[in-house]
Amino acid sequence: MLKTRIQMSCLGVIICGISVGMFRTAALGVDPFQSLMSGLNGVIPISFGTLYVIANAVLLLFSLVFDRHKIGLATLINLTLLGYAAEYSQLLFETLLPGLTFPASLLLLAVALIVMCFGSALYFNADLGVSTYDAVSLILSEKQTRVSFRVCRIASDLVCVLLGALLCHISGMSLKEITGVVGIGTVLTAFCMGPLISFFSDRLPLRRKKPHTS
Repeated sequence: MLKTRIQMSCLGVIICGISVGMFRTAALGVDPFQSLMSGLNGVIPISFGTLYVIANAVLLLFSLVFDRHKIGLATLINLTLLGYAAEYSQLLFETLLPGLTFPASLLLLAVALIVMCFGSALYFNADLGVSTYDAVSLILSEKQTRVSFRVCRIASDLVCVLLGALLCHISGMSLKEITGVVGIGTVLTAFCMGPLISFFSDRLPLRRKKPHTS
């Protein structure tokens, strides 16, 4: 059973990384945390995969200080694999799909959203720990503010989007490039990921209890 859960975690993270590469190739907006990462990548021009590891290591330290119980094997898998999977899949998709038209970008965005939600369902249902970004909202809701997870997550997502857009602007990106980071894809992930992850989770052999959101 543990072997199956580890395999689900690894596969889920890789699939999510591939979906991030698709989001970035579609250039119509990414999820809130990836918008922050894209902004950071604009001002810190190093490998996206390496930057992802560094940023998540900082969030990991926060979790270790305030509630290390949220950290598990899947947390480390996410930290080490997702950024590089996103980086190399983006290179692949940009090579295979050069000069996308707007309708083609919309189609790729829709596929990316579905792929990300399926990968997230695999990762969550393995129940071997949450990502460092998810851990921050969970810890704030349970240990610090006593505010619901939903409110903490919305607040953290808004902070990531705003910081991401600001960092993109500081790095000298054009308005078109910024909307490729914070755009319709960002809105779609905010409204659609929850229901779609639940849809896939209910159909997987291993099911995880839904988080407390009240």
